[in-house]
Amino acid sequence: MLALDPEHISDAGVREVLANGPTPRIILLHGGVYPVHLVMYSFGQFLTGMGYPEAKIRDPGNGDWSYSPYLRTEQLAGLVAWQYEHDGLRPMLIGHSQGGLSAVRILKDLAGQSGSDIRVWNPLTATLEERTTIVDPFTRKTRPVVGVSASYASAIGAGGWALLLPNWWENLETLRKIPDTVDDFTGFFIEVDLFALSLPGNPLDKPYENNGSAHVRNVTLPASYSHVVAPLTHMLAQDPAVRDWINAYVPGDKRDTSSLPPEAAGHVLWAADVWYSIKKHWCLEAQHWVRAERDRARAAERRSMSPSLHAAR
Repeated sequence: MLALDPEHISDAGVREVLANGPTPRIILLHGGVYPVHLVMYSFGQFLTGMGYPEAKIRDPGNGDWSYSPYLRTEQLAGLVAWQYEHDGLRPMLIGHSQGGLSAVRILKDLAGQSGSDIRVWNPLTATLEERTTIVDPFTRKTRPVVGVSASYASAIGAGGWALLLPNWWENLETLRKIPDTVDDFTGFFIEVDLFALSLPGNPLDKPYENNGSAHVRNVTLPASYSHVVAPLTHMLAQDPAVRDWINAYVPGDKRDTSSLPPEAAGHVLWAADVWYSIKKHWCLEAQHWVRAERDRARAAERRSMSPSLHAAR
């Protein structure tokens, strides 16, 4: 695990190393119009086809593949904290359309922008717990839910007409400012997206930017991509050639897609970029967990040896 390079992880590295170690929860957030949740189900199938453990995507309580944007984001922020407390790994958030708005709002909730008292959400009982703190799995100290962070988050097609809904009203100056409650954030725009109102010259279609130290990227996908079905990707993992292309992808590469099947054309760039970031942060979280476990084991060994050394003296 510690020998893996987080920036370059092969298919073998995923299936033979990462999938057999500690794995963070991926929280998928689907759009708000029925039956668009099926598109995120497709993306969940893509992830499992690429080697991500299914149990770390589906809700641990009800088995759902993704979460509705009509859930209170404070609840999902409480879920992020519960998951971190139980796994010792920070979750990842991936949102589509209104689900992308939800992903950004969750990060803001974790930063305390909606209040300092966010309760823990337990997915096994589907209830808010009577506490606003968790026990940090590394320090063993109590800490608030506010301040817990995700390792990676992304949003595609977030904005546009959905912003007319009362639950998404927000100052446009702060709408796309990403707080420090995530290490890496990628905002995906489609060159011409009538749903998200991503249009050349639209002054309201602002890029994402950090509101502190988060690493923020903006990626523009071709106009041939569809707002509604861009995450429809399960078929990509079924073709060995496409899967190899995706696993070799590195952000910023101008890689040729002309050799890929036509059905991959409207999906593969988004899928490859998100998968790259998932692999990277899966590896980084797992390596952090392994190092912490080694440190704990060494500390326990030193404590167990102390009485013997004292007696020998």
